[in-house]
Amino acid sequence: MLSFIDTHSHLFLEEFDEDRAEVVRRAKEAGVSHIFMPDIDSTTHQRLMDMCQAYPHYCYPMVGVHPESVNAHYEDELTFVRHELDTHLVSYIGVGEIGIDLYWDTTYEKEQEVVFQAQVEWALEFDLPIVIHCRKGFEVIYRVLQKFDAKKLRGIFHSFTAGEGETERMLEFPNFLLGINGIVTFKKSPLPPVLATIPVERVVVETDAPYLAPVPQRGKRNESAFAYHTLQKLADVYGLTLEQMAQKTTENALRVFNLP
Repeated sequence: MLSFIDTHSHLFLEEFDEDRAEVVRRAKEAGVSHIFMPDIDSTTHQRLMDMCQAYPHYCYPMVGVHPESVNAHYEDELTFVRHELDTHLVSYIGVGEIGIDLYWDTTYEKEQEVVFQAQVEWALEFDLPIVIHCRKGFEVIYRVLQKFDAKKLRGIFHSFTAGEGETERMLEFPNFLLGINGIVTFKKSPLPPVLATIPVERVVVETDAPYLAPVPQRGKRNESAFAYHTLQKLADVYGLTLEQMAQKTTENALRVFNLP
C-alpha cells in the first residue's frame, strides 16, 4: 500500500471547519501516513494543537511565527514561541513556519529578519529543524543562515520555486531539503528540469493546503490527499515508481525531522 508524508499542511485553518474529518479520511485513503503542520502565529496555535490532539500520531505540530504575521507587536509573538519551546518542547517536531516575505509589503522587513534569526537560534538550541517560507526574501534568509554552522542547521525550504541563482545556495546547506508541492505539476512550471539535476535525497512532498492545489485539482481548495498528484509528478521526473518515490520522500522527511 502506498505510504508517504505531507510535510506541510494547514488543515487546522477555518477553510476546513465544515469537513475536516472527511479531509483526513481522504488523506489516509490516498496513502498519506503523517501530516506535518507548521503554525502561523499565536492566533492559530490553539486550532493547530486541537487538531493534532484529535489525530494523535497522525498530525504533528510545529511552533513559529510566519513572516506575514510580523508587525509592530512582533516581540509578543516571539515571547509566545519561546514560552512554548521552554514549556512544551516535547510537543513539537520543528520550528515553523518562519522566514521572510517581502512580496506584498516591506514595512516590517527589519523586524522580519530579527524574528527569523531569533527562531533559527532557538531551533539550534533545542535541536529542531526549521521550515522556511520565502517570497522575495531569499537574500535576507541566506544572509541570516550564513551566520550559523551550515552542518548544524537542518530543515526544509518550503514551496521550492527554483528562483534564479537560489537553488545552488539552498543546496549549500547539507541538511536542508526542498519542499515540493503542486507548483511542480503546473503546465509552465520551471521545476521539473531543475529537479532532474537535484538528488532525490534532497526533496520532500508537501501540499501547503489549503493553497497551491496541484493539477488536476488546480484552482480548488488544496488538501493533503492531493499530494498524491505531486508525488506522481516527482516519480515521473526521477524515473521512479510511485512506491519508490513515496519511500524516498518519506525517508527524507523522517531524517530531517529526526523521527523514527
